[in-house]
Amino acid sequence: MFNKSSTLYSILFLKCPRCHQGEFLEANPYILSNFNKVKERCPKCELKYSLEPSFYYGSMYVSYGVGIAVAVAVYVLTLLFMLDLQVSHLFILIVAVLVILMPYIAAVSKSIWANFFFKYDPELAKKVE
Repeated sequence: MFNKSSTLYSILFLKCPRCHQGEFLEANPYILSNFNKVKERCPKCELKYSLEPSFYYGSMYVSYGVGIAVAVAVYVLTLLFMLDLQVSHLFILIVAVLVILMPYIAAVSKSIWANFFFKYDPELAKKVE
């Protein structure tokens, strides 16, 4: 379905931005004891995931944008399915979806942020396969 060399694959499946093979997070985003803890290095290509302390603070801005996109998508889906919801019910629905998706949104935001700074290397990806 997704080409493993695409940036979208790396972001959605939380893979290393450089080799698209190693795991990006310590654990699943929904395991709250390790809530979106980024690994220190890629287990496949040894890329150091953090350029400096507090590197992922910038992902908060990305998270805001992703959250807005999810909220708009929920609203548009209610329109497409012709659900005639009151404003208060629509608000509750959007908040519920955002709360349920919050761990994944935060993880994807960190992955997007990392992909701004680290580029895919197809030659390296072939070597670590």
